[in-house]
Amino acid sequence: MNASENFGEGTVEIVRVFDAPRALVWQAWTDPKMMAQWFGPRHFTSSVPELDARTGGKLRIVMHGPDGNDYPMKGVFLEVVAPSRLVFSNIALDQDGNHLLEGKTTVTLTEQGGKTTMTLKSHAVGRVPIAPQMLAGMNAGWTQSIDKMEELLAR
Repeated sequence: MNASENFGEGTVEIVRVFDAPRALVWQAWTDPKMMAQWFGPRHFTSSVPELDARTGGKLRIVMHGPDGNDYPMKGVFLEVVAPSRLVFSNIALDQDGNHLLEGKTTVTLTEQGGKTTMTLKSHAVGRVPIAPQMLAGMNAGWTQSIDKMEELLAR
């Protein structure tokens, strides 16, 4: 993160137990076709034009809102320990590529008895005056995304 202005910060922590093996949950995080099916809040669709799940690899996601607008984000994988841990930067962008939010997300996966416990921690710093509104929706956005992942894994 750069030393730009700070317009607020937000943190989300979600622990979810999936009735799915860890390898499948890992795949949901690292396969662009799978990620496109669950990433983003309800009523959003997503495309994942870039997902290179290795340390230093890039991530690009575009959420397509029900309002007809696109909400792009980019990131870099900072740590990849298959199939148990992902750490990546996540930067929400405007249409000109300017940083709106700059964050870091850590996902850990543990398996026991065929079920996988996922712990997600995401922290973001707002870089523009509208950021507090975006940060206020962070928990709902991540929760709805993980709900969609759970539905995908159950299929």
